[in-house]
Amino acid sequence: MAGCDMEQQQDLSPIQQGFMQKFRLYQTQSKFYMIGRDKSRTYWRVLKIDRTEPSELNIREDSTTYTERECSDLLRRIHEGNKSTGGLKFVTTCYGIVGFIKFLGPYYMLLITKRRQIGAICGHTVYAITKSEMIPLPNAETRSKMVNYRSENRYRKLLCMVDLTKDFFFSYSYHVMRSLQKNMCNNETGPDLYDTMFVWNEYLTGGIRNLLHNTIWTVAMVYGFFKQDTLSLCGRDFKLTLIARRSRHYAGTRYLKRGVNENGRVANDVETEQILFEDVPEGYPVQISSVVQNRGSIPVFWFQETSRLNLKPDIILSKRDQTYEATRLHFENLAERYGNPIIILDLIKTQEKKPRESILRTEFANAIEFINKDLSEENRLRFLHWDLNKHSRSKATNVLLSLGKVATYALNLTGFFYYQVTPALRSDGCLKWPTFEYAAASNVDHLRHFDPDIEKQYNNDNGESDNSDGKTSGCNYVSNGYLKPAIFQRGVLRTNCIDCLDRTNVAQYAYGLAALGHQLHALGVTNSTKIDLDDPLAEELMGFYERMGDTLAHQYGGSAAHNKIFSKRRGQWEAAIQSQEFFRTLQRYYSNAYMDAEKQNAINVFLGYFQPREGRPDIWELDSYQHYYVGRNGESYVGENGRSLFQRSFSDGNILHESQFPLSTQSIGQGLPKSNLSNQSKEGSKVLSESTPEMSNCESDLTYSRYAQTVPTRQLFVEMQRDRSREQQNADAYDCSNFVDLDWLSSSGNSCEEELLDRSLFTNSPIGGLSSENVVSDIVGETTPVSSEGGCSMNVGISVTSQGTENAGPEASYSDTKSCVVVEELSDSFVRWVNYGETLCH
Repeated sequence: MAGCDMEQQQDLSPIQQGFMQKFRLYQTQSKFYMIGRDKSRTYWRVLKIDRTEPSELNIREDSTTYTERECSDLLRRIHEGNKSTGGLKFVTTCYGIVGFIKFLGPYYMLLITKRRQIGAICGHTVYAITKSEMIPLPNAETRSKMVNYRSENRYRKLLCMVDLTKDFFFSYSYHVMRSLQKNMCNNETGPDLYDTMFVWNEYLTGGIRNLLHNTIWTVAMVYGFFKQDTLSLCGRDFKLTLIARRSRHYAGTRYLKRGVNENGRVANDVETEQILFEDVPEGYPVQISSVVQNRGSIPVFWFQETSRLNLKPDIILSKRDQTYEATRLHFENLAERYGNPIIILDLIKTQEKKPRESILRTEFANAIEFINKDLSEENRLRFLHWDLNKHSRSKATNVLLSLGKVATYALNLTGFFYYQVTPALRSDGCLKWPTFEYAAASNVDHLRHFDPDIEKQYNNDNGESDNSDGKTSGCNYVSNGYLKPAIFQRGVLRTNCIDCLDRTNVAQYAYGLAALGHQLHALGVTNSTKIDLDDPLAEELMGFYERMGDTLAHQYGGSAAHNKIFSKRRGQWEAAIQSQEFFRTLQRYYSNAYMDAEKQNAINVFLGYFQPREGRPDIWELDSYQHYYVGRNGESYVGENGRSLFQRSFSDGNILHESQFPLSTQSIGQGLPKSNLSNQSKEGSKVLSESTPEMSNCESDLTYSRYAQTVPTRQLFVEMQRDRSREQQNADAYDCSNFVDLDWLSSSGNSCEEELLDRSLFTNSPIGGLSSENVVSDIVGETTPVSSEGGCSMNVGISVTSQGTENAGPEASYSDTKSCVVVEELSDSFVRWVNYGETLCH
């Protein structure tokens, strides 16, 4: 492990490192003057923005560093020199530039005008925006000479739909777009940080970054969730922080962004980080720990059509990519970001009367099996397909306990991050982290990786024991004379359900709880690495994840998350839970059917995936899948009759030009570096780093359709569904895994009885027998746990038990687990209910 390279950092001033925190904006007839200063009011800088140029961005930075008095004298001279045109006028106080954007008229500057502190990480403050402002750059006289575009105001209103005061956060001195481990192991600074996948204003700041070659005037905005609170344990205070970072690649709303695109980016890609450190006075060393997990849409090509008549639109696979190239790219990108192993926890349904989720379950399993054939044993994808919905209806299964077992197993494979931060690294004035020789996540063999055997040996050497009862009552303190070596996370747990919202959030909580036990133990607080589900800490952490789940669900799905498992855990009244779930289903339906298209337009404009141009279609005139290239490339793809010339890509998010020739999989991403997902170079594969641009401005880089459609779309979809149904009859439709023992996993709970839950309030209603295409019956279906992302059911659960084969151990392959034995036991009351609609009795 390399030592800390602090001398070079100490030679850099805070301004050189980019930490001005407060700004004042002034204007004359011809220029804006932005005056920036650092927190200590020691360094003052000046930025000049031209107001006479109607359509170009003209920004110059004064290279002089001023004192406060010198800056005041400068402003006085500017005022005197512009008296004939009105002098120098104060505009507003602000706290950073979000970026610049141009629609059809002038450039606009987006500013943060109010902020609030929402947390701090080792002395580095994190803020949220409470007020923002969009200011046109040209003066009134210049704007009056510009062409009056009738769509300009509509674009301005559209951009304002991306509310910067909700769920955006930033920091001047901490790289909040990266995990704690990455910050500790890579002291990279500068404009390149904005190119990472979690900086949502990367496009908006591109102009000023290219002109100035620095980022001291802008702030990097991360979108997702941030919550921090204090835990008091054994007389010591700890800060618990939960961060969710949403990817800006392939970003959007629920039904408009599904699956994977051809670059391997998935919808609803979220990195979740749980940070724990002791809240000690400044000047004292602090132990800090973090663990990262990931959620994202199922990485195959699939979609659902938004429907105002159907609450649960069919899940449709596009024609399959036989080599699963996009899926492979996705997992290679995960390996680049986190290292190996990649552990997949798939929570979607395995059995359905009408195949929906199970179609994707089969396709995803086939993709993993296909990819694993080319990987070494060490780098093979680890997976667990586990029907959370089915198990949540069974009294024989304690869902949270089972998920906790999986989480502990995964945590032992990936480890977590732990380090002791010295006082020299805890300055809010500038970011000063130690520098490790940490080239890539997969090349940290010289660093200490989490090993349960090493941890156990360390504990025994220090007179500790792993308290097997799972309680956290014992308090432990690290000796002042001994510093535990750093621990690093290598690999990641990736969880998904259909929307990656409700069921996924429950699983992420279980993983967070398992990790918290290890973090507290590493920090020297407890003797045990386990936290019991009845422990007050578990309840407190559940509140964190429940809040995060609601926030992410609002962003992607339009309603709070379905939290039935959490609500039942708290003992909430069953009728109240059902009512809440029903209301959230309706709220999500309304948002998806009536609001999401406009929200998707706003996101595409904000992220720069659509750039308005004169003489081309406006964004609201295009299908949501046509935004990617119309505004970024130099052509308008509209025929003489006004109809679009584009074919639709199912989940790739790209504009597809009419072509009778599919894109060769051999031509995808040639010449890019090899990923560490596989130890062999594969022809045609490519790796996307966080900074890889999603699109080019060159017309020649347009992506062509990979699938030449020679039959009508509706007929194609029907045939595909029929094919999938046939495949489903022969495929393994039950839980299986290649890294965890399913028999061991299913041994939780004391009851062997299968649960028969109460029927929905609508079961006895005359509308209950209507077609599933009817919106009313779909509403009824959505309220049952079968359709709830939380895996919660108000419907009758079929009693199904599965037993794995002898080979279904932790190291068993996918093929070894296909021969699962299934036993179905249907009670007499259930049969009567199916045949005659009689009431079920327990």
